[in-house]
Amino acid sequence: VQLQASGGGLVQAGGPLRLSCAASGGTVRGSALGWFRQVPGKEREFVAGTPRNGRYTYYGDFAKGRFTISRDNVKNTAYLQMSSLTPEDTAVYYCALGPRTITSSLRNPNAYDTWGQGTLVTVSS
Repeated sequence: VQLQASGGGLVQAGGPLRLSCAASGGTVRGSALGWFRQVPGKEREFVAGTPRNGRYTYYGDFAKGRFTISRDNVKNTAYLQMSSLTPEDTAVYYCALGPRTITSSLRNPNAYDTWGQGTLVTVSS
């Protein structure tokens, strides 16, 4: 499976942005999905995740109430809808797929098998 992340760009503070993560060569159905972000010099940070059954969603504290993770099994794509963005949200955002990831490991980047290439989000003040 390969993941292609897109949707990043420059956005003003307070604005929304939607990231997409399209899978090819496999399916997102039945796999855990995660979004992480990283800034230079820092570790990759958990943003949002949904387990293999897709019934629940989990968020980093900074993302709660502002970000929404979702998946479209027909389009074989995951999404991260972001709103009320702040300059502190500036980072490279990565999507990840984990066919064997258990719910308790959603926040652990090492629990995922496949990663997208990352898409840069820049929030201007």
